[in-house]
Amino acid sequence: MDCVFCKIINGELPSDKIYEDDKFLAFLDISPVNKGHTLIIPKEHYENLIATPDELARELLVIAKKVAIAVKEETNADGINFGLNNGEAAGQIIFHTHIHVIPRYQGDGLSGWPNKKYEDGEQTEMANKIRNKIN
Repeated sequence: MDCVFCKIINGELPSDKIYEDDKFLAFLDISPVNKGHTLIIPKEHYENLIATPDELARELLVIAKKVAIAVKEETNADGINFGLNNGEAAGQIIFHTHIHVIPRYQGDGLSGWPNKKYEDGEQTEMANKIRNKIN
């Protein structure tokens, strides 16, 4: 397999590990948004969160919370962003499920997402369509 994260899990590529158990690995991002930016990955390969089994996804969030508490404390961050990109259009670069834990600071120069507007009635229509797709 040519997955960078699988190579890190298998010890073929180095990483600065900060957490590991039998199912997950957390390590510092080599191109951090801010220092302390951490990636958490399941050791089993899944393309993204949508492809990840529900139980593993639940466990991933619990680990992300533990890591975030430690990152926030150690970096004296004012806040934490959790990031999950699913698919190329969403900014996913490595196609192995992973969650970003990013320490944030007041005035760190990063901004939120742009906002768009719904036309009259469009928001209710969209909500109905999405609601009907949820099992």
